[in-house]
Amino acid sequence: MKKFLRKYSHAWTLLYGVVYLVWWIMLNNLNADRFEPIHIALDDRIPFCEWFIIPYYLWFPYILLVIAYFFFFAERREYYQLTGFLFIGMTIALITYTVWPNGIDFRPDLDALGRDNVLIGLTRFIYANDPSINCCPSIHCFNSIGVCIAINRCSLLRNCRLLRIGSCVLSLSICLSTVFVKQHSAVDVFWAFGLAAVMYVAAYVIPDRLAARRRAQAIGEG
Repeated sequence: MKKFLRKYSHAWTLLYGVVYLVWWIMLNNLNADRFEPIHIALDDRIPFCEWFIIPYYLWFPYILLVIAYFFFFAERREYYQLTGFLFIGMTIALITYTVWPNGIDFRPDLDALGRDNVLIGLTRFIYANDPSINCCPSIHCFNSIGVCIAINRCSLLRNCRLLRIGSCVLSLSICLSTVFVKQHSAVDVFWAFGLAAVMYVAAYVIPDRLAARRRAQAIGEG
């Protein structure tokens, strides 16, 4: 038992999921009737396309499977970098929603589209269960960028070129899906990329440089 606990001692980080869900539900209730609409001209130029609901849904298993892979197989340091990137960035997003309630008000009327299919049904389910508030920055986009970075930096996956390319394609498709299914404004996506850039420096660039400096000092002292 001690060996098992020692091997998976990093499981404590997963408790963040409880914090996130409680905070998210609370914000959905608080901001339901009070939020600042986000809308730019680019949003009007992007047509609604129900085909993008497929990558939108793929986000859920994508994020969970990547976290699970890093939890069980990747180096501990790489796992902490991934979860630090995601969880700190998600917390920043939640704080943003708390102090600046925001959302969108330009979802299409699905009944007025003149067509009905499985993809429209899947979109309708999202519309009914995921209110168009707490949007900027987009956590959907931010997390997709984060796991893509982690996969492309993972030492175990260094030679898996197709997997790394596939991750980039899927992550980009998910980011595009948020605006094509009208769950987010393009502004939300831009902010997600900006937040990802900040977190990349915080989770990867700075720790890697500090680690390299410590190794150099150790070699010099040796």
